[in-house]
Amino acid sequence: MASNQLISKGVVARNRKARHEYYIEDTVEAGIQLVGTEVKSLRSGRGSLNEAFAEPRDGDIYLMSAHIPEYGPAGRFNHEPVRPRKLLLHKREIDRLLGAVKKKGSTLIPLSLYFNDRGIAKVELALARGKKLHDKRATEKERDWNRQKQRILQQDA
Repeated sequence: MASNQLISKGVVARNRKARHEYYIEDTVEAGIQLVGTEVKSLRSGRGSLNEAFAEPRDGDIYLMSAHIPEYGPAGRFNHEPVRPRKLLLHKREIDRLLGAVKKKGSTLIPLSLYFNDRGIAKVELALARGKKLHDKRATEKERDWNRQKQRILQQDA
């Protein structure tokens, strides 16, 4: 029971590759429309955003390819693990994000799936632009250099 409470207020899933493969231009917190067994599965700490993305459909934004495994005790009343899930945003935010995606050639990527202070499931959605291979190498080189700097500074202290 205690582990359930820890997860109910924390991050359930992260898309770790997103920051490596994309330039993050803007982030937005969005609600997500879930069924009961999906919420129970997320509260038990299960879920994945590795292949997930968001796309517009009929004037709304949907989260695609996010994997939330079935909740065992639900039996035959379970949900489909990978299905389109509607993201809950204000109309003004939807219009702004869709305009940016159409104009700049950007994409919408979920960065994390978590429960807020009130216990409501939220998705951190990023407006992102893809990196080229040489950009990824430069980012990795800079990260390695920063690690080396920290090691050197710790040795001197």
